[in-house]
Amino acid sequence: MSIAKRVQQWATFARTWHIYDCTWQNPFESAKLIKTHLMGLHKPIYHPMIFKRALGTTQAQLLLTQPIYKLQRRNMGRLGTVDPSSYSEPDLITTEHSALNWTVDFAATKLRGSVLHRFNVLSTNLDKILLDVRDINVTNATLLADGSELPINYFISDPVSDIGQKLTLELPAGTAKGNLNVRIDYETANNASGLQWLTPEQTLGKQHPYMFSQCQAIHARSVVPCQDTPSVKFTYDAVIQHPKELTALMSAIIDKKQEGQTSFKQEVPIPAYLLAIAIGKLVSRPLGPNSNVWAEEAIVDACAEEFSETTTMLKTASDLCGPYVWKQYDLLVMPPSFPFGGMENPCLTFVTPTLLAGDKSLADVVAHEIAHSWTGNLVTNKNFEHFWLNEGFTVFVEAKVVGRMQGQKELDFKMLSNLTDLQECLRTQLAGTPELSKLVVDLSNCGPDDAFSSVPYMKGSTFLRYLEDLFGGPSVFEPFLRDYLKKFAYKSIVTDDFKGALYDYFKDTDKKDKLGEVDWELWLKSEGMPPIIPKFDETLSNVTKELARIWSKSTVAELIDNNNIKQKISIHQLIDFLGKLIEHQDIVDLNERKIELLEDTYNLKQSKNAEVRFRLNRLIIRARLIKRLDEIIEFANSNFRMKFCRPIYRDLAAWPEAKPIAVRNFVSVRDQMMAVCSHTIEKDLGLK
Repeated sequence: MSIAKRVQQWATFARTWHIYDCTWQNPFESAKLIKTHLMGLHKPIYHPMIFKRALGTTQAQLLLTQPIYKLQRRNMGRLGTVDPSSYSEPDLITTEHSALNWTVDFAATKLRGSVLHRFNVLSTNLDKILLDVRDINVTNATLLADGSELPINYFISDPVSDIGQKLTLELPAGTAKGNLNVRIDYETANNASGLQWLTPEQTLGKQHPYMFSQCQAIHARSVVPCQDTPSVKFTYDAVIQHPKELTALMSAIIDKKQEGQTSFKQEVPIPAYLLAIAIGKLVSRPLGPNSNVWAEEAIVDACAEEFSETTTMLKTASDLCGPYVWKQYDLLVMPPSFPFGGMENPCLTFVTPTLLAGDKSLADVVAHEIAHSWTGNLVTNKNFEHFWLNEGFTVFVEAKVVGRMQGQKELDFKMLSNLTDLQECLRTQLAGTPELSKLVVDLSNCGPDDAFSSVPYMKGSTFLRYLEDLFGGPSVFEPFLRDYLKKFAYKSIVTDDFKGALYDYFKDTDKKDKLGEVDWELWLKSEGMPPIIPKFDETLSNVTKELARIWSKSTVAELIDNNNIKQKISIHQLIDFLGKLIEHQDIVDLNERKIELLEDTYNLKQSKNAEVRFRLNRLIIRARLIKRLDEIIEFANSNFRMKFCRPIYRDLAAWPEAKPIAVRNFVSVRDQMMAVCSHTIEKDLGLK
C-alpha cells in the first residue's frame, strides 16, 4: 500500500474521531494539519508520514510510525488573544443569549440537560466555534436553523491543568455572519469544580441536601459549555427541575414556580462567572421593597437582623453610582463551605455565614457586594489580568458607602486597615511570586485562581484614592466616577479604557495638568506596596498602631500596669489592632500568659466575630501553644472561607510540630471544600 493511501486512511480515521481539518483531497496536507492540531492539544501522535530521517532513517523505514509529540507538563501560554485563560474567540463570535435546561441530580451530584446558545457570528466563513469546558460530558451538539436540526461534529481537547479543556464545534462551510443557534446536550462531572454538593448531614437542618455554585473566576466552564471569559456578556433564561421540597435560586429573577420546577430570566447581560445557582431547604425574610435575605430556617431571623441595613446601603450606592439596573437585590447566606466573604451574583448575592457576628460589625461585606452591581457586574474587566478594575473600584466605592453612612474618619480608617491586610498578603502569600503583586498581572502561564490575592482590591482602591486626591477630592472625582460607569455600562474593558476615560474627562478642564503627574507605569507595573500612600485621616488608625506597638514591645508585667491598653476601642479597631500586632516581626514575651492577658483585656474568648477569632488563632500559632492546636483546627473546620483557611494552614505549615496534624486534618475535610479552596490550600501545604 502506498504511503499516500495509508495517510488517506489515517486521515479518514482521524475525522471519524472528530480530529479537526482532515481532508480527502490532499492526504499529505492532512498529515501536516493533523500534526499541527494535535500538537496544540498536547496529544501523542503516531503518523506514517513522520520518520527519523535526521537520525539516519532509510527510505525502507518510511512506513514505521514514530511519536512526533508527547504529552508534557503544561507551560500554558495565552489560550486566546482576548483572554489568556479562555479558548473562546470573542473577536470572531460572541454569545448573546443562553437558554439553560437542567435537571438537578443529587444522587449522582450532577447537572444534566442542555444549553441553547444564540451566537452572533462576527467573521465571514467561520468554520468552528471554540468553547471552554472542564470535565463536562457532551453527548450531542446540534445546529438549529430554519426550523430544522443539523447534528454537528464536536470534540474535546485533553485537559490543561487548572484551566480545563477546549470544546470545538465544527460548522458547515460558508457559515455567514449573524445569529447562529447551537444546542449542546451534556452533563457535569460529579466533582465539577464550580459546584458544591452537600449531604443532609452537612447542612444546618440535617434533613435535605444542598447544592450551590461558585463560577468566578473560570469555573463556569465546569457547569456549562460556554465562552468562559468576562469579555463576553450574555442574557440567560433557565428551567430547573429539582426536588419539589427544595427551593431553587439563581443570579436572575424568578419567572415562574411550579412543584419541582423553577424558571428564571436574567435580562441584563452578564459574564459567565456571574452565572449562579443554589438549591436547598431555604426560606426568606424581607429586607426592603426589592430585597430579601434567604437562608436555612435555623438562622434566617438572625440573618435578617444582621443585614437589616442592606436597603440603606443599596440607596447610598445608587446615589453615588447611578440607577440600579438589576431590579432585585437578595442575599443568600451560604453554608460554611462557601469559599469567599461574598460573591456579587446579580439579583442574588452569596455571603458567608462568618459575617454573622451578632452586632452588624461585619456587614460592610454587603456594601462591597452591592458596589459590584456597578463596578464589576455593569462595567467588567475584559480578562482577569485587569481584575483590579472590578475589585479596586469596588473597594473604593464600598469605602465611600461606609463613609456616607458612618463618617469620613471611618472611611479613611477602613482604607488604612486594608493596607495592613495588603502588607500581610505580600509578606506571606505572595512572598515567592512578587510579580503577582503588580496591579496588572500577566496570566500567560498562571491561572486566575493562583493569582487571586488582596492586591487588586487594596492596591487598586489606593490608586483610585490617589487619583481622587490628585484631581481635587470627592466633589471632582465622584462626577467622573458616575461618567465612567455610564460610559462603559454593559461593556468589558481593560486598564487602557479606564485611562482613556480619565484623560477624556479631564483634558479640557482646569485639572488637565494633573494628568501628566500620574506615573502609570509605576502604579500598574511595580511590585509590592502602592508606590504612593495617599493622605488619610489617621485618628482611628493611630490608636491601633500604638496599641500594637505597646503589646509587641512590652513584657506581660509591664502590660498589666499599663492603663493605655484598657482604653475603649471599636470592634473595627480591635480587628485592625490584632492585624497590626501580627505584622510586628518581634513580639516580646509572646507566650501563654501574654495570649491570656490579651484575651482577658479585650474579652476575646466570648467574641463571635470571625475576624477577631481568626487573628487570635494566628497569634496562638505564632506563640506555638501546641496544647491549643485543637481549637485552631476547630476554627479552620468551622468554615472554609479562603480568607481564613489559607493563612491558618500556611502558618501551621511553617510550624514543624503542627504541620503533620494540619495535613491530616486537611485531607480529612478536603472533600467538604470547593475546588478553588482545596486547590490553593494543597499548594500552601506543599502537597501540590
